[in-house]
Amino acid sequence: MTEQTSLPEDARDDLLDRGYSRRQLARVAGIFGAGAVAASLGRPAWASGGVPDPAPTAKVRIGANECWTGPLLPGQRAAQKIIANSNRYAPQDERNDFLKAVMAVEGVPYDHIAPWPGSSDPLSRAIVSFCSPQRGLVTADPTFELAGRTADWLGAPVKRVPLTAEYAHDVRAMLAADPNAGLYYICTPNNPTGTITPIPDIEWLIANKPAGSIVLVDEAYTHFAGVPVASPLVTAGRDVIVLRTFSKIFGMAGMRMGFTMARPDILAKMIRYDGGMQSGALPLPSLACATASLTAAPLIAARRAEMVQARGIALDHLRARNIVVKPTSANMIMIDWKTRPAKDVQAAFRAQSVEIGRSWPIWPTVSRVTVGSATEMKAFCVALDKVMA
Repeated sequence: MTEQTSLPEDARDDLLDRGYSRRQLARVAGIFGAGAVAASLGRPAWASGGVPDPAPTAKVRIGANECWTGPLLPGQRAAQKIIANSNRYAPQDERNDFLKAVMAVEGVPYDHIAPWPGSSDPLSRAIVSFCSPQRGLVTADPTFELAGRTADWLGAPVKRVPLTAEYAHDVRAMLAADPNAGLYYICTPNNPTGTITPIPDIEWLIANKPAGSIVLVDEAYTHFAGVPVASPLVTAGRDVIVLRTFSKIFGMAGMRMGFTMARPDILAKMIRYDGGMQSGALPLPSLACATASLTAAPLIAARRAEMVQARGIALDHLRARNIVVKPTSANMIMIDWKTRPAKDVQAAFRAQSVEIGRSWPIWPTVSRVTVGSATEMKAFCVALDKVMA
């Protein structure tokens, strides 16, 4: 059986109708076979210049936008409890419990929710579902690159549009860049800038985009910002996918858990490549942890406040040294080193056993630094003084 025949017949016919070649079908099949779109990335998202991630050897790891601590305590307890019953595929009705938790928190209907083992799969799956060689992708620059890399790898045209002066997505420029795109990708808070694209801007794009296209709103970092979210647009039946992950404020990056919210017809297009198997392939400890964590509103707020305090330690120190810092509303800081290449600064911090983040091609002198614990940010400040010396 070839890779392309591993796709269901209706999905294969749809892809051919939308302009994919039979060679490209093999790449589509490869994405879903790999699970986390490793083929389209060619390297992990955190890798800089294609080299292995050196972070595990660093004493301070503030480079990968991970949470500084593990899952919320109710989630940890739920995960531990269910391990003893993990001989069953579904000891009770854990997947249904998760969907009900999302309904309660987000106010979206039951059939508008699809859980996934992480968020990389549904993000790349959306590109396959709504982009093609005939209808491309529009994304910001800089932003999280997975959507663009997937489209590039599949042969769908990609337009990358600079952020506004306030570092929000320039939705009008995005529409003008490709008035016939299949998908418009908005990451808010944006990775790497941590900045917000206001809901009215997203609503404008949805109202003015071409028929049949989708606006994907990636809200991986929304709990760090505490701002209005896009899930009401899903409830209103708009042409939108809202993507969430538990890898950030919930501290579950290694547990691989996420979900999408969209109309049932949109979700149906996304799951037809594997009959919904990925959406159902959810490890029980991850599922239980996510369900218990999602509804722990006071603990989420407390963790956000802890991040804001730690972020303030770093921002105050940077500003005291007159170092340029771009605005942020999330757990990341973009620092402009002006004349020093960001990769050289990253190496200098690494020599201090502090692993900071990478840079983006559009800003070669700007580094992303993840906000860790207060202790970690104090260690960052000590290392900063040595690096700047």
